[in-house]
Amino acid sequence: MRPVDPAMNVRDFNPTRIDPQLATRRRTQVAGLVLLLVAPATALMADLHWHTGFDLWKVAHLALFVVLFALIAFGAVQASIGFWLRRRGGDEFDIGRTIDPEDRSTIYATTAVVMPICNEDVRRVFEGLRTIYGSVEANGQLANCEFFILSDSTDPNRWVEEEAAWLSLVQKLDAHGRIFYRKRRVGINKKAGNIADFCRRWGSRYRYMVVLDADSIMSGEAIARLVRLMERNPRVGLIQAVPALVNGATILGRVQQFASRLYGGIFSTGLNYWQLGEANYWGHNAIIRVAPFIRHCSLPELPGGGPFGGRILSHDYVEAALMRRAGWQVWLATDVPGNFEECPANLVDFAKRDRRWLQGNLQHTRLIVAGGMHMVNRMHFLLGILSYVASPLWFAFLMLSCVIAYREVGAAATSGAGSTHALPWSLGAQSVGLFVGTLVLLFLPKALALLDLRTRPGDVVKFGGWRNVVSGVVAETVTFTLIAPVLMLFHTKFVILTLCRQTVSWGAQRRGGAGASAWREAVEAHAGQTLFGIVLAIVVVQISPALAWWMSPLLAGILLSIPLSYVTGDEEIGEAVRRRGIFTTPEESAPPVVLLRMASAMKEPPAGQPVMPELADNAGVLQAVLDPYVNAAHVSLLRAKAEAPPATEVRLAELRQRLVMEGPEALDRRELLAVLGDVGSMVALHEEIWSAPAAHLAPWWQRALQYYQLVAPPPQTAFTRAA
Repeated sequence: MRPVDPAMNVRDFNPTRIDPQLATRRRTQVAGLVLLLVAPATALMADLHWHTGFDLWKVAHLALFVVLFALIAFGAVQASIGFWLRRRGGDEFDIGRTIDPEDRSTIYATTAVVMPICNEDVRRVFEGLRTIYGSVEANGQLANCEFFILSDSTDPNRWVEEEAAWLSLVQKLDAHGRIFYRKRRVGINKKAGNIADFCRRWGSRYRYMVVLDADSIMSGEAIARLVRLMERNPRVGLIQAVPALVNGATILGRVQQFASRLYGGIFSTGLNYWQLGEANYWGHNAIIRVAPFIRHCSLPELPGGGPFGGRILSHDYVEAALMRRAGWQVWLATDVPGNFEECPANLVDFAKRDRRWLQGNLQHTRLIVAGGMHMVNRMHFLLGILSYVASPLWFAFLMLSCVIAYREVGAAATSGAGSTHALPWSLGAQSVGLFVGTLVLLFLPKALALLDLRTRPGDVVKFGGWRNVVSGVVAETVTFTLIAPVLMLFHTKFVILTLCRQTVSWGAQRRGGAGASAWREAVEAHAGQTLFGIVLAIVVVQISPALAWWMSPLLAGILLSIPLSYVTGDEEIGEAVRRRGIFTTPEESAPPVVLLRMASAMKEPPAGQPVMPELADNAGVLQAVLDPYVNAAHVSLLRAKAEAPPATEVRLAELRQRLVMEGPEALDRRELLAVLGDVGSMVALHEEIWSAPAAHLAPWWQRALQYYQLVAPPPQTAFTRAA
């Protein structure tokens, strides 16, 4: 078969004219290859059970094996197809081939770059936006781009800090009328509702919107490339770009970005092979055609309560399905340089993220059979569900393995068991063959990724050379082997609690390096898992030492979960690993300009005088009340309301009095939000704090005034003018 020319004429491929039979043929090929792998493995496992006679335990065990092995086989097939296509020069049906990669023409389509946030690190968010804005400006595409920070923050201090950071950013960049900030009063339906609110209010002004996460970084050229792809393909409603993971400072973060960068190319190419114009949406680092999104992608509320009813939590899969149902194509852009995101730094944060996503994916069980959905979108729903349900299935498979081994202790397995259907190999040979076959499928993508890298000598250098690549693959394999059973227990717990309509409570997220708090967090998160691992190890050894040997990697991960969580989540240890060159990625060894600018900005000390430690927890309230500029801007951003009921006015007056006399610590989060959200209260507080004698103020406000007068002169209020 002839190689595909990477510089093929863009007219040679029109995604709106893909023969439906081509898509069907590709998907049939993938399904057929998976079946070819699953069928013999199923036969081997069935015959292993046949040796000692089937019962309900073994039937359930075999059923779980088929599902789990099919998932492994599907991943291996996808990677193999991706490797084969990349060896040929790429997939001729790739949305990226519809434009000239060297096109640098000016884009004229109005585009909104939107970043929904909720209680994020304020400095990281606005430095990231400043980097993106600067890159778009340097690329010459600023005239038709506007930027939106869409806040759902529920922390009153974060809210004010976001406003102050926005004001500062607009001034520094002279970006008045170009960068906007909006804080919703009520965060209905989380991120999906946040985007929907933007579309209702301002969506008609824009042809496209580029949706980012708080940790996304995208270059101006990447944004321009996505817009050109949409302009070239008028029947495409959404293009999901594949972001590279960057800025990992811990071992876990570095492992994720190394694995994603090394293996991601063949997987994404294989994914595009069978998805074509029915790709998925991941909720960020994507471009959306706004008009059809507004018209067709409004999310329904599912009947009933949780966990399967109510508002749709995992909105992205559903929005892609609704876009496709309306006749618009959804594509995966596998190669968009300058497209990045960050990843969780430690196991607890990783688990928190999965906990948020899990219920939304379980809701999709009701949507698999919804009317009008494309078959591939139903497949996306199913795979999303299995990505989390696979963990309790794996857990059940392991527990059933223990039960079956216990029932057969002391009983000699007889070959054939009186049946002519038994395979002609010994029990031991079949067991080893099945084990080796599973390992081959697990490690095949890694081997193919290394072969793929071998064809790109320049990238080998960027990975730090073959020595670093191989050592990174070995270390990554060991790390994920130990982490996998820990995540299995987390996911199993989350699924059970979700089905029981219960929530999981967590302590505050760890920020940064080592210390007693990091150890304490690891102990609190993994103590139950460690205890379970001890009990399981004792039981398995009692059942069969051979079974314990086979399960030793799993047992090791669970028993070592506390030190594993600490070590993989510590930034100092991660820095030591980085200095040795392990897990080096091209974005580290040859960082793009956009990442260099972001790193440089984050290294700069924060502007302004550091807040006193005793004032730091309520620094946002301090700014909103004392700083005349921030106070005026905050008030101007509040929505004007009709006259409040008398009871509300009385309640707000009581809260203001407590705030003045006792300080911000006297009010809880809801009470502070109520005061900050009221125009009259913020105007009155500003005047009163600056005008009242010190004896009438809480000690907190007295210290706040002392601090503020060190960094800025007091405003000219009516009281000071009279004095």
